[in-house]
This record gives sequence, C-alpha cells and structure tokens, in this order.
Amino acid sequence: MLLIYLGIVLIFPRPAAVKPEGWRLFGIFAATIAALILHPIPGGAAVLIAVTLASIFGGLTIHRAFGGYGDPTVWLVMAAFFISDALIKTGLARRIALLFIRTVGQTSLGVCYALSMTDVLLASIIPSNGARSGGVVLPIVRSVAELYGSLPGRTAALIGSFLITGVYQSICITAAMFMTGQASNPLAAQMAGSMFHYPVTWLSWFVAGLVPGLCSMLVVPFVVYRLNPPEIRKTPEAAQFAAVELRQMGRMNRGQLIVMAVFLSVCGLWISSPLHHLDVAAPALAGSAALLVTGVLAWEDVIGNRAAWDIFIWYGGLVQLGKSLNDAGITHEFARGVGAAFSNAGWVMLLAVALGVYFYAHYGFASITAHMLAMFPPFAAVLVSRGAPTGLVIFSFACFANFAAGLTNYGTTPSPMFYAHGYVTFQQWWKIGFLVSLVNLIIWSAVGFTWWKLIGIW
Repeated sequence: MLLIYLGIVLIFPRPAAVKPEGWRLFGIFAATIAALILHPIPGGAAVLIAVTLASIFGGLTIHRAFGGYGDPTVWLVMAAFFISDALIKTGLARRIALLFIRTVGQTSLGVCYALSMTDVLLASIIPSNGARSGGVVLPIVRSVAELYGSLPGRTAALIGSFLITGVYQSICITAAMFMTGQASNPLAAQMAGSMFHYPVTWLSWFVAGLVPGLCSMLVVPFVVYRLNPPEIRKTPEAAQFAAVELRQMGRMNRGQLIVMAVFLSVCGLWISSPLHHLDVAAPALAGSAALLVTGVLAWEDVIGNRAAWDIFIWYGGLVQLGKSLNDAGITHEFARGVGAAFSNAGWVMLLAVALGVYFYAHYGFASITAHMLAMFPPFAAVLVSRGAPTGLVIFSFACFANFAAGLTNYGTTPSPMFYAHGYVTFQQWWKIGFLVSLVNLIIWSAVGFTWWKLIGIW
C-alpha cells in the first residue's frame, strides 16, 4: 500500500489545478482502496489509518478528517443494523421467511421465490446482505435442501444446487432495490449529494428500484431454474416443514410484536418523508431507541454488534475521504481528462461503454463498497460533465454495482457464505453468474431506464 501511495505522489504528474496536499490525499485514498480490495489488514483498520494520515499529510484538520463519523448517513446504517439485530434475535425475520414458504413453497421454484421475497422485505430496513442471508435465508435454504436428502456432492442437484444459486442471485437484486439493501448504498447516496448536488432519499431509491427490481426478481429465479434445473420439482414437504416450524414458534410474542411495530413505523416515516422532512437517520435512530426502551434490545446487544461498529469505522472514514477528495478537485480533473480523450463521443455512447466497463470490472472486486468507491465518483463525473442526465447516471452506477456482485463467488459478503456450502461448482457459479448478469443488464437498461424516464429521474 505504501508503494501505491509513493508511486502516485512521487511518480505520477500532479495536475496543475490540484494542490500538493490534495494529491497526497489522493495517494492515501488510492492506497486505502487497494487495501480494501487486497485485505492485508481489516478494512476498518485500513480506513482508520488513512483518516489519521489524511490529517497529517492530506491537508485536513483533525476535526475535518474525522467529520464523517458525525454524518447522519453513517448513523442511519448503524441504527438499521440494530433494528436488524432485533428482527433476527426475536425470530421475526425467520417467521416472515417461513410464512412465505408455507404460502408458495409447494414447488422448488416457489421455495426460491419465497426466500427471495423474504429478502426483498428484509432489505427495506436491514442494510447488511450478509446478516439477512447468513442469519435468516441461508439456514432455511440448507434446511429445505436437507429435507429432501440433497447434500453437497452427489445429491446436490436434487434441489440444493438450484436453491443456492437462485436465492443468491436474487439477494444481489434486492441489494440494488433499496437504499438500505446493502451497506454501501447510503454511501452512494451521500456521494450523489455531496459531489453532484443530487439528493437521493430512501423513498426516491425505493421508487427507482421498484419496477426494474421486481421484474428481475420475477425473471431471474426462473432463468436459474432453466440453467440449473433441480431434479425435484414438487416440494409439498417444504410447505409442511414451514407450517410445522411456525406451529412450534407459536403466536407472535411481545418482542416480535414490538419489532413489527417499529419496522412498520420506521418504513412508514421513510415513505412519508416528503411530508415531515425528517432526515432519514432520525426515524431509524428513534426505532432503535424504542427497542432499547422496551427491552427488546439490551445495551449489550448494541455494543456487542461487532459488524455494526466495524462498518461505523470504515464507513464514516470513507465518507469524509470521499468528500475531501472531491473538494480537492481530483474528481473534476479526472472527468476533464477523460472527457477530452472522448471528445467526439456523445453521452449515450459513453454511458453504454462506461456501464459495461464498470459492471464487469466487478470480477476484480471482492467488495461492492470498494467497487463503488473506486469507480462511481470518477465515472459519474465524466458522464455528468459530458451532459448525461445526473439522475440517470447516479442510479445506474449505484444500482448496477450491486447486482454485479452475482458474477463471482466472492463478489460481496454473502458470496462465500453460499459458495462454501459446496452445492455448486466453481464453473457452475461463474457460468450462471455471467448469464444472469446479461438478463439483469437487459432488464435494468430497458425497463429500468424507461421507468426512470417516466418518473422524471432523467
């Protein structure tokens, strides 16, 4: 990482419009992104080091360098993690999944749809695709597979291989559908506001992602069903299994009722934000407070949530680094240089080429966050400077990075969770990932762009 920093600062020519401290800040940022990709140390540690160095070498005061930890977007993510803890701790998330399976789980395709729609519902408030899939969806996938004697290896094709691939591809779509669908989505929204003065709210992202997202959710499981067909097509036992599990859970207890009320209240306040103009973080923090006051969550649950505090460290640091990089003029200089190189191309062709490069570049990333940070600001800056509609650019690059994670078995946090169960070979995973990527690109470019035009995004 030190070599990357020294190479940028000492070897690469500094644009005349960028001050020396701004160029050093860019070197620190580039080295941090490399650390997030290569993982020589944990991501939170890398970002904390970067923020500290930015206050020493990057021209930032210590107050400004650590200013990202006071950003409301960072606290939105934290509060949503606490609410997701309550959903899983009380068993409400599992109850929702079992209800879906009991209703539409009479076929293997129906089970896939049921678990996928569970993730759609949970993604509206749980910003960790790892928590949703690892804590709720994946255990049920494994239970249903084992119910039919489908284990890794010789019997994987009975039903397990299909469910693993179908559900995984679906959770990559749900990550694109909501601002809370994945931990770095609020970061994209924050960058859209600070760098391009384009406000993105929970509601505007929900409306933008609804139609193309639901189209993908309807089509993709069926496509995977054709590409990786299960030998067992009828699954009445799965619906019976869900019914038995629900009977054993009994009626909704006090904790589940409180979490349901908080869940609905927070989502309702997000949807009605044009009426009351509360910052999106306020309802989430109020919901977390309600869970603490009622005892559904203990303070030990909050301080013991290692994933949430890890995200707080790297997310808050990256928010401020991104703002400072833009203020230093780095993004503008990149856009100006690339724009000059493609001076004869219109924005439509540039958008098509840029989205293709941006999307399939995810083969080189093990993190949606690293992908967004490395490529979202410069690519968006180039296109906006060439006259592309800002809203179209913002939502394209924000959403496409999420379902690009379906390409590989390491594209986002849940990828290794699903792949490690051993139901799907490496070749199968990458083949299905590539073919599904084409389907998603067609749907979001055709249906999505048309829908965005109709609702005035561009």
